[in-house]
Amino acid sequence: MEELSETSWLPPRTPAPAPSVMPLRLVSLALCSPLISNLQGFSESAPCLSPHGGHRGSSKQEAATADPHPAVAPTISSAPQLQPDPEPEGDSDDSTALGTLEFTLLFDEDNSALHCTAHRAKGLKPPASGSVDTYVKANLLPGASKASQLRTRTVRGTWGPVWEETLTYHGFTRQDAGHKTLRLCVCEEPRLRRRRQAPPLGELRVPLRKLVPNRARSFDVCLEKRRLTKRPKSLDTARGMSLYEEEVEAEVAEEERGRILLSLCYSSQRGGLLVGVLRCAHLAPMDANGYSDPFVRLFLHPNVGKKSKYKTSVRKKTLNPEFNEEFFYAGLREELAQKTLLVSVWDYDLGTANDFIGGVQLSSRASGERQRHWCECLTHSDCRLELWHALDSVPFQLSA
Repeated sequence: MEELSETSWLPPRTPAPAPSVMPLRLVSLALCSPLISNLQGFSESAPCLSPHGGHRGSSKQEAATADPHPAVAPTISSAPQLQPDPEPEGDSDDSTALGTLEFTLLFDEDNSALHCTAHRAKGLKPPASGSVDTYVKANLLPGASKASQLRTRTVRGTWGPVWEETLTYHGFTRQDAGHKTLRLCVCEEPRLRRRRQAPPLGELRVPLRKLVPNRARSFDVCLEKRRLTKRPKSLDTARGMSLYEEEVEAEVAEEERGRILLSLCYSSQRGGLLVGVLRCAHLAPMDANGYSDPFVRLFLHPNVGKKSKYKTSVRKKTLNPEFNEEFFYAGLREELAQKTLLVSVWDYDLGTANDFIGGVQLSSRASGERQRHWCECLTHSDCRLELWHALDSVPFQLSA
C-alpha cells in the first residue's frame, strides 16, 4: 500500500485566477479620456517648464501638467505688483514742491512808500533740520542787501504759517518802481544762535514796474530755489570766503548811498526857515557788522552866525533811521533865497573820524526836485513841504 505523504490528504491547490488588469485599465482610460484630451490641449497652449527646473508661468494649473516626481520642485512665482513711486528726495525741479506764498503789494505814491503784506505760506517743504519756525525776508533789488532788508516776525510750530504783517519801504518813488524788483524769501529760524544761517526754503521775485499807484494787488506765487552767482575774479578770494554770493549783491548796478526825507517851511510868524530831518532810508553800511550809526548835519552856507550848523542825535546800528528833529534858521525870505542848505549824513565812530555816507544840496541854483523843493517853500509861507532826496556819494566842495 502506498504511503500517504504529509500533504496527500489535502485537496489539490487550485491556482488563484489572475486579476483582470486589462479591463480595469481600459475602463480607467475610457473614463479619463476626456480629461486627458483637455490636459493635452492645455499643455499645448500653456508654457513649458524650463530645462533648469524653474517654472516660466505663474498659475497653479501649469504646475499640474509637470512630472509628478520631478527631481527639483518647480518654483511658482507670483506676478510682480506695481509699487507706488517713492517721494523724490532732495530739491525738486517742480517749483510747486517748495510751496506757495500769498502777499499783497501797495505803492502809496502820495506818501512815497511801498507796502508789502505777507499773509501766509502753504505747502512748504521741510528742511533737513526739521525746524518749523519760519519768517519772510524782503529785499529791494538792486541795492545794498542789508539797507533794503526787512523781515516779519517768526511763526513757530507750523508748516502753514500765517503772518498777516506789513513791511513798509519808505522813500519809494515812481522811478524806483520802474527799475526795481522785490525779492521775498521764506526762511527758517535757527533754533540755536550759534548755528549758521540756513538757506531760504524758497524765494520769489516781483518786478514792480507793473504796479498801479495807490491800488493794492494780491499775489499767490510758487516759491523757487535760491539764485546764486559766482563771485567776480576781482573780488578777494581769501580762505573761508565763499566762491558764490547771493544775487542781491551782484545786481547792484550803481552805488546807492541812501535817501533822506526833509521837510521845509518858511514861518512868517518867526521870520525864518524851519528844516525838519524826518528819516533816512537804505543807507550804505559803513561798519564791519554791515550797519551804520548814522546822524545828520545841517549847514546853511554862507552864514557867519553861530546858529548856522546843527546836528541830530545818533541812531545806533541801523540803515533806516528815524529822527523827527526840527531846526530853525532865522532870516528874511530874500536872504534865504541866495543861500544853500547843505545836508549830510554821517556814520558815527568812537575814537576815530566819522565816515561820510552821503549828502544833498538845496538851493535856487540846484536842479530838479532839489531846486523845486527850496523855491516852493520860500514862495508859500507857513506851508510844510516834505520830499525825499537821493544822497550824493561825493562830499561837498564849498567855495570860499
